[in-house]
Amino acid sequence: MATPLRPARLREAHAHLLMHGEAMDAVQLADCTSADDLLARMAARADATPSDRNESGGVWIVGVGARPEAWASPAWPSLARFDEAVRGRPAIAWCFDTHALLASSAALRAAGIDRATPDPEGGVILRTTDGSPTGVVLESAAKQVAAARPSPTSEQRLASLRAALADLKAHGFVEVHDLKARPTLGPDLARLSDAGELDMDVRLYVPFEELESALDAAEDWTRENVRLAGAKLFADGTLNSRTAWMLEPFADPIPGHERGTPLVTPEQLLAAVGVCDDLGVPLAVHAIGDGAVRAVLDAIERVRPSTLGFRVEHAELIDEADVPRFAALGVLCSVQPCHLLYDIEALRRLLPGRLDRVMPLRELIESGCEPGHLLWFGSDVPIVRPHPEDSIRAAVHRRREGMPEAAAIAPDQAIEEADAWAAFEAL
Repeated sequence: MATPLRPARLREAHAHLLMHGEAMDAVQLADCTSADDLLARMAARADATPSDRNESGGVWIVGVGARPEAWASPAWPSLARFDEAVRGRPAIAWCFDTHALLASSAALRAAGIDRATPDPEGGVILRTTDGSPTGVVLESAAKQVAAARPSPTSEQRLASLRAALADLKAHGFVEVHDLKARPTLGPDLARLSDAGELDMDVRLYVPFEELESALDAAEDWTRENVRLAGAKLFADGTLNSRTAWMLEPFADPIPGHERGTPLVTPEQLLAAVGVCDDLGVPLAVHAIGDGAVRAVLDAIERVRPSTLGFRVEHAELIDEADVPRFAALGVLCSVQPCHLLYDIEALRRLLPGRLDRVMPLRELIESGCEPGHLLWFGSDVPIVRPHPEDSIRAAVHRRREGMPEAAAIAPDQAIEEADAWAAFEAL
């Protein structure tokens, strides 16, 4: 694709730096075509990795980027087959959206999950008919398993950050927003900055529950090119995991979660917006489903914060009635159009009656969300690769390369290439 309209300075508005660096060294599953393919790749890594048995079960085998919804048979492999493939080791295979994963029996044990374990708040442990875990865990249950993995050392973190930053720089980014900054990220970036190794402007959004402690700690690690920019809150899950908070039911929902899985109540959203405004920092809210987007806008409309920069992240589906509310309320719509390229099969299967509401970019611009000001683009790396050209293709053509025009998702929402690049421009 020719890029004469590409700005000289690009902003990656939604990234996860440490995760990206770590994922670059994991088993790559994004192009797997089946459960058998996934198992073969995980087995090869298990065979090549020393076991190093210890109290955490030894070195974990980690795979990233799996897309079961895109397989001909969209189902994770059984727990028994996964255990066999990883040789009984602690192992996890992440769904690309990082809201679901397949865990081996050893990983489940390390996380304290067995047949008697109830679903954690905000999470789901998928089970067989007799109540035993299948190995697939969603949302907070996935986080519980991931947290059982041994933490990286300081030097391992720095190595991951260097790799991630180098990759983003190679794609032309001069500014990056980390949308779920761990407590170690600010100090680690400050260390790189002090050593003259950081030639990028990095803005950190910390988990909302850690905001006050982060504000105190930021005095020590704030630099000219490293600063705390806001807080992050999750309103819902994802489409592929069928946990996005929807206004209408999924075509094939998780039983008991027909409209997805809200991760907060409207009252909690309202309180979070108020707290952030009182502290003078904006809130960025993960909201993929149209129900989550509406709930976030409702909370912001009720509080009417004086602090600038409140953001809705992802906004993969937006009801027609809510589109003009972004500009009217001054809310940033931070979208990752590249996700459309990966979600086509899931969208068609799970939301066949709502395809016209997928990423309504044209309507957002026409209602006053100027690209680069109230409409920002990013990738959500490492959820998908950080190639800006992917989002340009999705925003302009609404389909993957090589697909016929008839395969486009919501083609009426296509925008001009100049507007798509402007949404990436670092001002």
